[in-house]
Amino acid sequence: MSVPDMPPLAGIHHLKLPVTDLARSREWYQSRLGYQVQIEFVEHGQLMGYTLTHPNGGPLLGLRLNPERAVAAAGFDYFTIGVPGKQAIDQLAARLTALGEQHAGVHWASIGWILPELHDPDGHEIRFYTLQHHTELDPGTVTTINDPRESARRRERAATCRLETWAGRAHHRGAHQSMPRRNIRAASASRGFGKAPL
Repeated sequence: MSVPDMPPLAGIHHLKLPVTDLARSREWYQSRLGYQVQIEFVEHGQLMGYTLTHPNGGPLLGLRLNPERAVAAAGFDYFTIGVPGKQAIDQLAARLTALGEQHAGVHWASIGWILPELHDPDGHEIRFYTLQHHTELDPGTVTTINDPRESARRRERAATCRLETWAGRAHHRGAHQSMPRRNIRAASASRGFGKAPL
């Protein structure tokens, strides 16, 4: 199908989750992620749902009172919320930890960084993924990622090793540069780079 033949779309309009307790879920999404109530849905005199809006880039989120489906849907990650970059996702992880929420921490994923295993009061898994990527994909080809979890872990370990090696070298250079002038010359002489002053 050519581009002119494709129907125009405009991203995700909103997300929706079934919940067992509207007040509890509203408070959780507000205190943990900053969501605010925009619309209330009342049916036959009973409050049945909310539309929540986010003041800093998050997608619209619907909460629907439906205890049976909430129980059935618990544990599955139906969607992943975008976060601008590595610094922002690290800050989000720190915020959640400070609020007492358990999660798996920030990890290297297939093309960006992921913060998985945060669960709302009904057990829905909420994941976050950076829009900043460490690996860029070729838009003209299909990229095959074999064993995504395992390959991401290997690449994360390799990246961590490179960072630790770089940091160690930088620390060594800094320690070398901070030595007194006489000691620097002595150290150089001991390695055969010159003679130490008398």
